[in-house]
Amino acid sequence: MILASLLAVVLAVPALGQDIVYTSIHNITNIYGTWSSGSQNVMTGPGFAQPANESFIYPKTTGLSYSFTSDGYYEIARYRMNGNGSQPNCITGVLNWCHGTYTLNPNGSITTIPFGDGYQQIQDPCAAYSNFVQNYNDTEIYVQWGISQDPVKGYTLQLYQYDGTPLAPQWLVSTSPNMLPTQSLRNVTPPLTTNSGLTQNAIVLNKNAGERRWAIGSIHGILAIASGLGMMSLLL
Repeated sequence: MILASLLAVVLAVPALGQDIVYTSIHNITNIYGTWSSGSQNVMTGPGFAQPANESFIYPKTTGLSYSFTSDGYYEIARYRMNGNGSQPNCITGVLNWCHGTYTLNPNGSITTIPFGDGYQQIQDPCAAYSNFVQNYNDTEIYVQWGISQDPVKGYTLQLYQYDGTPLAPQWLVSTSPNMLPTQSLRNVTPPLTTNSGLTQNAIVLNKNAGERRWAIGSIHGILAIASGLGMMSLLL
């Protein structure tokens, strides 16, 4: 019985290296432009990240936004909240921004390679360091993507992370990408390396639980308690 189940899984997975033939789901419209999830309060461009001083302009709600140019540049803006079941008051907020170049691979995946000036802010009222900013420059792979057309919201971009987990769907905001300049926008100090060979910047996984709304004064009120302290990282 177990052998039969394993065989079914193997047969369902395409052979390694086999190219995926693009269909109308990829070509219904170009991926070029700016996409945003939920109520579209999170948007790439100057209204979200301020690289010059490594800060963010807080959106009204959580969400994510991706922009792609026709000549191979991308930008990502992400804002999410992570709950804590055992400690409901320990809600972690993460704002993440990066940009660089991307490739639409023949096998149907997307590879994004950052310029190296990305960063993120993490706020955790229950951690030793409750509010800190750190570099974020991970190369990301989206194993699959597709564009469909919603009868109400229009063109919809669906991205799947490296492990096949789908990100929140994004709707086309503009066919002209709303992005910061496609070049390095700040000087970055290389992270220190520990004795174990790991950098001080931990990898933060790009798992977005979708948009969440919060009552006025909820998360910002909780996080403001420790805003004077400084600190340490995660793929829509």
